Amino acid sequence: MPGNARARYGVARIRSTVLEWSGAVGRIRCRGGGPVIAWEFGAADLARLRFAHSPLAEVVASAFALRGDDWLQASWRATVTPSLPRWPTFRAVLLGPRGYAPDFLTPPPRSSHPTLSEELADVAATPLDEVVAQILAGWPGHDAPPEIALFVRDPQAALGRLLAEIRAYFAVAVQPLWPRLRSAAETEIATRGRAAVSHGARMLVHELHPKLGWDGSALQLRYPHKNAHWSLGGHDLTLLPTGFAGGEIYAMPSGGTLWYAPRGFGNLWTETDQPADGAHLSALLGPTRAAVLSLLTTPHSTGEIAARLGLAAGTASHHLTTLRDSGLASVERAGRRLLYQRTLLGDQLLSSRTG
Repeated sequence: MPGNARARYGVARIRSTVLEWSGAVGRIRCRGGGPVIAWEFGAADLARLRFAHSPLAEVVASAFALRGDDWLQASWRATVTPSLPRWPTFRAVLLGPRGYAPDFLTPPPRSSHPTLSEELADVAATPLDEVVAQILAGWPGHDAPPEIALFVRDPQAALGRLLAEIRAYFAVAVQPLWPRLRSAAETEIATRGRAAVSHGARMLVHELHPKLGWDGSALQLRYPHKNAHWSLGGHDLTLLPTGFAGGEIYAMPSGGTLWYAPRGFGNLWTETDQPADGAHLSALLGPTRAAVLSLLTTPHSTGEIAARLGLAAGTASHHLTTLRDSGLASVERAGRRLLYQRTLLGDQLLSSRTG
């Protein structure tokens, strides 16, 4: 990637936090109102859409997941978290106070299925001044730990430590799930590819995520706090199905990539990674409906539930209707949207799994 592109570092997490970026900011509004991030993307750019699956993207997204509270990933977090002190540089860079990921850790994949070693080689080739600038951007106004200070004193040594710790972290946190992650991504890529052939790439973009739309000239990502305008600069747009993305969508402006969860990603956690204290609830409701109920702590639309769990909209609607009819969820209209939330009975049923 050109140096000036790398300098526009940052990852936008299209849900509740923008992790940082720079660029022109405009007052752009999408259908239904509210701020959006607009990414220049015309009809000719559809020909430059490509898919890939990135082990490094799974690493970075899994770091975001460690900060979350997704019930489906609770057992995985409990397994990985005690090992974090073994990787102090990884922890300082990716689990710092701002929830920030440096752009040099999210390079666009060179192939559809790169290895971790290949991606880390790209990271190692980043100019050291860019590495230092991006690392320090994650700690403004904070007392940086020694691992961050080392990037200023000896950036080559610090970068080497970070790469070694990423390898070690991957072996513990991601490798055990890798067969399922890779299978889910490959299935997603094949399914989306067939849909693009049958219905066109335009439909592929529209159906990728509830927060993503396209008006023929720009991709529009609904975001509640800021407006921004990005350009691909003639580069490809790479779509990365990423199991650890959960129901969110991540946009990397400098690399021209979108990370999103593959369909059915909730099944990644239902075999061995579902928390034991949810076993009885899953037996009562079924694992998918139990997962839906667990997400209704805050109001969610059908589309949001479908995206979080990788379900078809009709399937999510069926589960939500069943929970509503059973008195476990309530529904309220907010404008043109129906929002579902757990009732007191639903809360009591969910809390009983730990009692």
